[in-house]
Amino acid sequence: MDKLLITGKKNLKGDINVHGSKNAALPILVSSLLSSEDLTLSNIPNVDDINNMIKLLNGYGAVIKKNKKLITINNKNIKNISADYDIVRKMRASVLILGPLLSRFGYSRISLPGGCAIGTRPIDIHLNGLEKLGVNFKIENGFVIGKVSKKLIGNRIKLPFPSVGATENILMASILAKGETVIQKAAMEPEIEDLGKCLISMGAKIEGLGTDKIYIQGVDSLCKAKHTIIPDRIVAGTFIILAVMLNTDIKIKSLNSDHLGSLIKILKNMGANIDVKKNLIKIKTSKSLKGIKVVTEPYPGFPTDLQAQLMSLMTIVSGKSEIKETVFENRFMHVPELNRLGAKIKLHKDKALIKGNQKFRGAQVMASDLRASVSLVLAALCCEGQTVINRVYHLDRGYEKIEKYLGNLGAKIKRIKS
Repeated sequence: MDKLLITGKKNLKGDINVHGSKNAALPILVSSLLSSEDLTLSNIPNVDDINNMIKLLNGYGAVIKKNKKLITINNKNIKNISADYDIVRKMRASVLILGPLLSRFGYSRISLPGGCAIGTRPIDIHLNGLEKLGVNFKIENGFVIGKVSKKLIGNRIKLPFPSVGATENILMASILAKGETVIQKAAMEPEIEDLGKCLISMGAKIEGLGTDKIYIQGVDSLCKAKHTIIPDRIVAGTFIILAVMLNTDIKIKSLNSDHLGSLIKILKNMGANIDVKKNLIKIKTSKSLKGIKVVTEPYPGFPTDLQAQLMSLMTIVSGKSEIKETVFENRFMHVPELNRLGAKIKLHKDKALIKGNQKFRGAQVMASDLRASVSLVLAALCCEGQTVINRVYHLDRGYEKIEKYLGNLGAKIKRIKS
């Protein structure tokens, strides 16, 4: 397994461009299964989760042409088979193929999905929503098997909480369903809005994107389309937090600042010097930074996917900070590793209590999940001495060659192949 060797306390400066959103691209790739016509996508990130999803679609017979960050997918001659377990186990987003396959074929069989070990994240909410459209499910020998007697029928579906994946799955399944579907208490993340806009360009009829109530009128078929993936707000947020930690002048470009409102507000309240424009954020040196209390929440609240990175920052600012995690019950696995680097963080149920004014010092650490991995990278770049981060395959799931991106700013970061 690859490692990253990082020497901290380097003077980073310059510009960094944000790549396309992994969490937007994954369901949009899956949505291509609904159509027999070409779907051309640009600004596709080159990360492992995307490459695994492309392998999964290839397994179904999708014809995919790639040219750098542009791909064209044609699913005219796909076959409805069992999803490859070896791919599904690596990536939770594979559960999203349920909706399109059930809508197009009336049958699907996939392995129970994997992904980061950050909580139970049950798929019951997906299955319950799809059942209201007319699907009968059973779980057998580690597989989820869904059948539709004739055709999916639109319905009013109220989610128990605003699950991003369930909203996406039900949305895609509803596109070819008969009649109207209403998703109440829908998730409002920008990635869902991007999926909806792509589907609309394919001929879907959707209203209410960006709100907690989405209306879908079923159509008979979809058409040829082109779509550009939105910038990755979590990658953008990661680089913004890093620049604040290093207290240096860095420009983060090719982003959508509207998607980063909660983070920007928190950082400004901590004392960060931030100049915000629509597609550009400038981080300037700050006089002093102070601790703050934060609660993770569904969008537009502070994202759980930036919790670990913000915790790294909280360790080195003045005073005490607190993070309450309300989205996933097991998302503090980075805490022992940050403590190994010199943080003083205590856990109390769903809260992390962070003592500020600490100094990071290099050590051997291990990544446990995608966002935990990058929080260690941020800490390592502020460390005295050298840090080795093990199991960085987690990092590669959502960040494009981070050693190259940060190396261009002056970071001393090297990947060690194993």
